[in-house]
Amino acid sequence: MFDAPTTPTDERMAGLDDEVVSPIQPYQARKKYLCPGCESDIEAGVGHLVVVPSESPDLRRHWHRGCWYKERRRRGDHRSTST
Repeated sequence: MFDAPTTPTDERMAGLDDEVVSPIQPYQARKKYLCPGCESDIEAGVGHLVVVPSESPDLRRHWHRGCWYKERRRRGDHRSTST
């Protein structure tokens, strides 16, 4: 696999259990995805996050930002998401 450069944004949105979290800007979002957090569509043109397990990149998922932050809290990650 590849090592993505770490930026302050990447650290703030870091995943748990060796997950790589990448922000997707609205102009990059060209397809519709299903968010596993709320089971609602993420429409094309909507900024969101892609969460990729390091050990299983084929299990990547697209999340609404709010749904991902809620998932992190559910898993016990109570770090602040503000800069």
